[in-house]
Amino acid sequence: MTQRRIHTPVLGSVAVLAVAACAPSRGGADVTGASGITAGSGITAGGTAGGTDGTSVGSASDSQGDSGGIKFDVLNPDGGGGPGDCTGGGGGGGGGMPEFSYIWIANSPEGTVSKIDTRTGVELGRYVTGPEAERQPSRTSVNLVGDAVVVNRGSLSGGPGSITMIAAVEERCVDKNNNGMIDTSTGPADVKPWGQDECVLWNHFIPSTVYQQGPRPVAWEGTVDQGGCALPNPRVWVGYFDGAANTGVFRRLDGATGQQLDEVTVPNWSGLSYGPYGGAVTKEGDFVVIGWQLGPLVRIDADTLQVDRWPFPQPPQVQQAWSYGMALDPDGNPWVASAGSAVGFDFATQQWTVIPTTNQSMRGVMVDREWRAWYAVDASASFGCGLAVVDTQTKTLIQDLVSLPGCVTPVGVSIDVDGYVWVVDQGANLAFKVDPDTYQVELTVTGLVQPYTYSDMTGGGLGLVVNPPQG
Repeated sequence: MTQRRIHTPVLGSVAVLAVAACAPSRGGADVTGASGITAGSGITAGGTAGGTDGTSVGSASDSQGDSGGIKFDVLNPDGGGGPGDCTGGGGGGGGGMPEFSYIWIANSPEGTVSKIDTRTGVELGRYVTGPEAERQPSRTSVNLVGDAVVVNRGSLSGGPGSITMIAAVEERCVDKNNNGMIDTSTGPADVKPWGQDECVLWNHFIPSTVYQQGPRPVAWEGTVDQGGCALPNPRVWVGYFDGAANTGVFRRLDGATGQQLDEVTVPNWSGLSYGPYGGAVTKEGDFVVIGWQLGPLVRIDADTLQVDRWPFPQPPQVQQAWSYGMALDPDGNPWVASAGSAVGFDFATQQWTVIPTTNQSMRGVMVDREWRAWYAVDASASFGCGLAVVDTQTKTLIQDLVSLPGCVTPVGVSIDVDGYVWVVDQGANLAFKVDPDTYQVELTVTGLVQPYTYSDMTGGGLGLVVNPPQG
């Protein structure tokens, strides 16, 4: 598919808000380094992953920094430039011609995550996401070689949360029972019990106490070698909310083992029942997070672990005090879904941009390689159901509603390796694949179970910042 830029009349005005104060100094948060995992974390000292019930979920060797193994060409996604000689790999991480392209969608009440081929729409695997007490999956994140992590918010009855890593291809799975083959799911009718799928490599326990405060924002770092080829097993960020202390807590984990490497705490979060809500990683590895409804916007420096924070705009700058989904544009600047507004922030100028829309309920968001931000529009506001589209370069509204037939409650948006827009619909139990130029639905994936996933489900968001479009 050849993408083209859409030029349409501007449907809304733009307000640019200057932040009242200068950027905060690099600091203001408690930072704790961690070299190991405490007892009960679900990961043993040797790096073998398991749930809180002690079930082993396999192990993986750490290839951080190793230039060997499967790689993915992240320098050549647009058909030109870069070496173009990386072998293997896949996902939506960097474009090019991958061997595979998957989207990972959580079936929240079922406690599973589905691996779906973005080109055929066929579900190739369905995996239990954690021990029963933790099993309420939501956000997923995909690295540049296609492997996924899925975050469990914790059970609705009050269980803790966790994060689980799943290998995309059998070459990176582990033959735990030494039977000479990889025992793994082959589709939605073949779900292995917890601890028995050999492509589920590790599970990291999160000590959240209630479902609302469980882990949500999650993002892999994008690690490449000197030739621009993606490396497996980079690090991964995850965040949750310590409601009793009104503190956001963020952990950086080893992608190969799930072991905790660092922990950063951000006090005086917002005081609301939900805390850190959506997250993404910049090219430099900084973790950018938005809090639910009132913000704040937070950036954690990948090298120093120091924290910057900015208050989210409030009325009358925005129509309602509402921050929800978040994604980064090719410059690494965040775009946030708000009620009646698409809201962007420029780290360089310290300014917010508010683009009014006529729809009043927007959820997940993702930016494509044409600099278009695609927002899920929820029908609950009686406006319509589908997508809103914003040009993040010109800061103009392209479309306030792209209607999707059969749409009910879209919550998440992702971009696949071919540039198609994927919309996960919780109410309709399906996912749409949409042509970004014609707005036609190319296919729908059915059989999902109240899927509630908004995050970088394909790796396309990470690939966008690691290897932004040229020109």
